Amino acid sequence: MEKEKVLVVGTGKSGIAATQLLVKTGKRSVLFDSNAELDKDEILGKLSLSEDEKKQVEIVLGDLTEEEKKALSGVVLSPGVPTDTEFVNDLRDRGLPISGEIELAFEQEKGAVLAITGTNGKTTTTTLLGEIMKATGRKTFVVGNIGNPYTLEAEKADADSVTVAEISSFQLETIHTFRPRVSAILNITPDHLNRHHTMENYVKAKQDITKNQTKEDYCVLNAEDPYTDAFLKTCPATVILFSSQRELADGYFYADECIYKAVQGKKQKLMNIHEMRLLGMHNVENVMAAIAMADAYGVDMEVILGVVRDFKAVEHRIEYVKTVRGVDYYNDSKGTNPDAAIKGIGAMVKPTYLIGGGYDKQSEYDEWIECFNGKVRKLVLLGQTREKIADCAKKHGFTDYIFVDDLQQAVDYCAEHAKEGEAVLLSPACASWGMFPNYEVRGKMFKDMVNAL
Repeated sequence: MEKEKVLVVGTGKSGIAATQLLVKTGKRSVLFDSNAELDKDEILGKLSLSEDEKKQVEIVLGDLTEEEKKALSGVVLSPGVPTDTEFVNDLRDRGLPISGEIELAFEQEKGAVLAITGTNGKTTTTTLLGEIMKATGRKTFVVGNIGNPYTLEAEKADADSVTVAEISSFQLETIHTFRPRVSAILNITPDHLNRHHTMENYVKAKQDITKNQTKEDYCVLNAEDPYTDAFLKTCPATVILFSSQRELADGYFYADECIYKAVQGKKQKLMNIHEMRLLGMHNVENVMAAIAMADAYGVDMEVILGVVRDFKAVEHRIEYVKTVRGVDYYNDSKGTNPDAAIKGIGAMVKPTYLIGGGYDKQSEYDEWIECFNGKVRKLVLLGQTREKIADCAKKHGFTDYIFVDDLQQAVDYCAEHAKEGEAVLLSPACASWGMFPNYEVRGKMFKDMVNAL
């Protein structure tokens, strides 16, 4: 009998990992990319497969023929591929099941999955929860949107292992059976509307992390998020709440510079936030979510809090870089949307030179500009969105901005003008595309430029 032939769309890290897993589970893969200029040998060279296994992989660039489409039994989309393109709709209309890398990996999963989504804070929370699970001695995999494809690790899982997964809205569009033991939706604010088209679609994608959960499973939700109240009525999992703004009768909350856990109105102080190494109220929320998830999974609270106390900021997230001539430099390249960048400003305690701008994801910048509150000494703008942001700033009465042509010019300007006791923050409120391959490269270049000062 001929092996199943599955189309993998996209030849990036996710597509390569998905192809490897398909072949290792006895299927043939057609690895496809619409970019006809790519090099087939180079793509083949990325596959960690034996020469015999590589014979199960066909690489097609540019277009798929009718015959090639007819031979398929299923489709795996990389997260960067929209699910509503003419190409994908054609495959769907042929009756082919459309899934993604997360679904493909979950089919092989033998252990427990703890999964985190949200507009902001996912990577910090996922990394922290991963460290907590490792501290229990369990075999732990940290996967997903964090840069380590789930398909690379799924085969290594066993009945006692734990997979901690950061899941984006793009990845949630293509799940079918994916079911975390504990999930979390950290927050939902406008993002990726160029992809999801409406806020309703985006909210639904995030909430779909729970769609296969039951009351035996848990979902951690932010009590202060505007979408939580309505979702409480329909969420299929047992809900655990956290709040940074008020005391809860049940759940986790912040008050008097401390994090508390409450059960039926009885509260227990867990820790003072000054015991943490993380900056900013958004990180207090991330920590509460990680504590809630680990606690729901049954991890000893002393183990959880011990890891929280030692945990340092994740790279590119309000990451301290260096102090030069009395000026502190921070890299928040992960501030790829206005809400994330608001958290960056919120963590600053000194007058700040703010470097912003980049690729236009159809975001609005009003709330970001409004949160400057006298903290931003100068707004240094670059990229595709610089005029749009400047227009928004003027509308709100903020005129201390300057245009630069690239990141080096931005750093040089800040180094020349910022005085002792001030700070420089790269927190662009925009994606990096068009100027950089991704936010990591943008952040690394910023750090290299600062370290060269």
